[in-house]
Amino acid sequence: MAELIKIYEENPSEKDLKRIAKILKDGGLIIYPTDTVYGLGCDINNTKALEKIARIKGVKLEKANFSFICKDLSNLSEYVSQINSATFKILKRNLPGPYTFILPGNNNLPSVFKKKKTVGIRVPANKIAQGLVAQLGNPIISTSIRDEDDVIEYTTDPELIKEKWDKLVDVVIDGGFGDNNPSTVIDLTQPDPELIREGKGNIEI
Repeated sequence: MAELIKIYEENPSEKDLKRIAKILKDGGLIIYPTDTVYGLGCDINNTKALEKIARIKGVKLEKANFSFICKDLSNLSEYVSQINSATFKILKRNLPGPYTFILPGNNNLPSVFKKKKTVGIRVPANKIAQGLVAQLGNPIISTSIRDEDDVIEYTTDPELIKEKWDKLVDVVIDGGFGDNNPSTVIDLTQPDPELIREGKGNIEI
């Protein structure tokens, strides 16, 4: 049974964030708010947790396109190979914000992602997500939770999310109603930015 933990974004409880970070370190799965839709996440360094998320999503782990949720741009050099100043300016101008930027990965990626040449980086403008990553000390691997409903693509009510995911995750963070619009995905691995998915973020970057 998942635990539903209420956290207020304006003033996230450090005690709760610490407790959830420990659950992540121990291999737990959480559902948490971002500045777009709610995400399903785990510790980037816990292979068993990563495998669980891949199973839930029905994908092979080494081929999965999960996002790396970072606290800020200081995490980037750990997982991203050299980026030029024009790319860095785009990142600095738009993050934190509702974007996923595809960037070239480097050799520090966790072993399960070694074959991937690119990585999707997110820095959500959400104090709960940022606080979690800060307490954990490394990025969270994340994927959006979709709804089977044809009309409502993403569930926005944390209590309904808990009902649906009760037996699959350890914690659902209630950070208020989520958005119904995912992040805008932009590929920055080529000379010119390429729009992969239009979402909440302005595509004029």
